[in-house]
This record gives sequence, C-alpha cells and structure tokens, in this order.
Amino acid sequence: MTQLKDHLSAVKMFSATQEEPAWMLALREAALAQVDELRLPRIDQVKYNDWPLLAIDGDTMENDSLPDTVGVIGFDEMHDHPLLVQYGSLTVAQQLPQELLDQGVIFTDLFSAMKEHSELVQEYFMTKAVKPDEDKLTAAHLAFLNSGAFLYVPKNVVVEQPIEALFNQNGNSHFFHHVLIVAETNSQFTYLERFSSDPGNDQPVAANIVVEVIAKNGAQVKYSAIDRLGKNLTTYLNRRGHIMRDAMVDWAVGVMNAGDVIADFDTDLVGDGAHSEIKVVAISGGEQRQAIDTRVTNFGKNSIGHILQHGVIRDHGTLVFNGIGHIIKGAKGADAQQESRVLMLSDGARGDANPILLIDENEVTAGHAASVGRVDPDEMYYLMSRGLHKEEAERLVIRGFLGSVITAIPMKEAQKEFIDVIEGKLEA
Repeated sequence: MTQLKDHLSAVKMFSATQEEPAWMLALREAALAQVDELRLPRIDQVKYNDWPLLAIDGDTMENDSLPDTVGVIGFDEMHDHPLLVQYGSLTVAQQLPQELLDQGVIFTDLFSAMKEHSELVQEYFMTKAVKPDEDKLTAAHLAFLNSGAFLYVPKNVVVEQPIEALFNQNGNSHFFHHVLIVAETNSQFTYLERFSSDPGNDQPVAANIVVEVIAKNGAQVKYSAIDRLGKNLTTYLNRRGHIMRDAMVDWAVGVMNAGDVIADFDTDLVGDGAHSEIKVVAISGGEQRQAIDTRVTNFGKNSIGHILQHGVIRDHGTLVFNGIGHIIKGAKGADAQQESRVLMLSDGARGDANPILLIDENEVTAGHAASVGRVDPDEMYYLMSRGLHKEEAERLVIRGFLGSVITAIPMKEAQKEFIDVIEGKLEA
C-alpha cells in the first residue's frame, strides 16, 4: 500500500517549480515524514475515516493551466477595491490601490509572498493559529499545499474598502489551499473570500483548505466567506483565529458546498479583552454529509466568544453542528455563548446540534441553546394566508432563518450572490 510519505519526489519537484525558500521545503518534508503516523482529528458524532480526504496522487502536483474562458472563474468585471482572483495555483487577476501599497499592505499569492517577503511569511505561516503536526489533515495540508494567498495589513492601517478574494478549484488535481491573514496592531479591514469549482467537474478530488487569521493587539477584522465547492470534492475546511489583546475578529461563513464536508472553525482568544462573533450557516441536500465543529477557547481575561450556527437539511442530507465553548483557568470575566439550530425539510433528513461547555474558571458567563426541528407551521400558515404558495412561503422562512450571516457579508453583490446560492441549493 502506497503511503503519503512516498510522494516525496513529487513534493520536492513542486516546491522547486514554485521557487520556494529552503525553510518551506524543510517544513513540507517534516510534515510528510509525520503524516502517515498522525491521527485524524476527532469530530464528535461523525465517522469519516473512509472519506477520500487523503486520496492524493503525487503525480498531479504540477502547475495549473488557464481554461479557455476566464468567466468560469466567477468574476465578470474588475472593481476598484483590493482584489485577488486565483484559478488553482494560478493568479488570474490582482490589484491593490497605490495608497495601500504605499502604506505597506501586501495582498498576493502565497508563493510570491514566500519569495518576496520570506521572513514575514515564515514568522506566521502555521506557527500560531494552526500547527503542522496537530493531526493527519494539517500535516497533509502542509506537505501537499498547492495554492494560497497572503494578506498583511500593517500597524494602524485602516482599509476602508472591502478586500476580496476569489479562489477557483480547477478539478484536475487535489486542492490544498492556504490563506494567511495578518492584522497588525490597531489595523482595521473587511475581508471577503469565495471558494468555487469549475462547473461540470466530475472527477473525485480531495480538498484541504486552511485559513489562518492572526489579529494583533487592538486589530479589528471582519471576515466573510461563501463556500460553494463542487459535488466531486470531499473537503476538509479549517478556519482558525489567533486573537490578541483587545482585538476582534468577526466571522460570517456560508457553507454551501455540494460535496461532503468536514469543517473545523476554531478561535483562540489569547489576549485579555479579545472578542469574536462566529456566525455559520450551512445547507445539506441530496445524500450530502456535512459536519461542522465550531469552537471558541477563552484564554484571556474578559474575553468574549459567541457562536451562532444555523443549518437547513433537505432530501437525505446529513448535517451535524458541534459547538464548543471552553473557558481556560485564569480567564476571569470571560463570556462564552453559543446557539446551534437545525431546520429539517424532509423525512429523510438527519440533523444534530451538540452544545458543549467546558468551564475551568469562576466568575465567568456561559450559556448555550440547541434545537433540531421542522419549519414552524404557524409561520407557514401566516405567509400562506397572505397569498403565498407553500414553496414561496417555505423559502422566505428559510431565508429569514439564515439571514444573520447574509446581512453580515459586506458587499451587496456578494449578498445577492449568497441568496442565489441558497436558492440554488434549495431547488437542486
């Protein structure tokens, strides 16, 4: 049986073609040496050991080629705000206003950043938020990483316009993508990312996506994401925040993929007064299986971490929400709250909402709420009594149920796109 570590020559070749610094190749080699011995991360209530998350062909680690039609990538026109568009490992479009360049903002593909800002990337890449040896999936991510982006906002810089990234998976190889975001002291910005796949892809592919957000003292980050990877992808999503003193990271994530998904959304409130609001919505349909672990760990005193998860299940889909709030010893005055609710639209749907509170300190505030149920018949009756058909009434109820994340997305065009994606998922 071929082990992942047997792909060392392919990993070295890819690293060479990207002209990676020596430290990056050393990290890849170390991760590859460990990956076969490490365990998969534990996701409560879900058995996914047989999912093809590690079905990696080392021979496919090669540079992508651009399709004949750029429109497939998901953008039609260039806006005037910071923008990065990637197709697999290729950067298709990149722009950053001159005033932001002059202030030291960096927004580029990860491999260029490693060459041009090597020491800066090395300082933060998988050193604070996500560690390579956490488990088998983080190690595999580093070893077979083949695309990514780097965003750096210097101290005291305020970016008024939203920063937008579009990442398109090309369907020909595994999609191991890394986003590294560093918000220096007292910086402020809004970031929106979208993941998508080429339409019509049917080749089974493993996807492993890691996003690291490091927010230093007093930084303010609003992070939004719309995930809509294709049915052919079996995906591991790891989004992690490392939040320091008096910093804030607010997350708004729409998990709208068509394939099976394991998601791990974690936020570490490491500094006193750190704050994070995490809003996640998901839709499962067909035979799709999705499991989403959302965790906030309060290390700092007077830190605040709130989780809101809403999900909709149709057909024979499966959706599991695990919400974990952990207040560490010494985090006096911490606040950990969570709410997970699942709405089932069919008899074949399977849903679960599991709240977990781990409290190791006194003088704190914590609470949770969880529910799994069907559309409220009173709401349906009210809407239908006003002349709406059942399908229209149900769609309005669902849109309201998921509205907390829709309204948190910064761009009106992206909000409309999100609504269209929700409608498409419900009608599929």
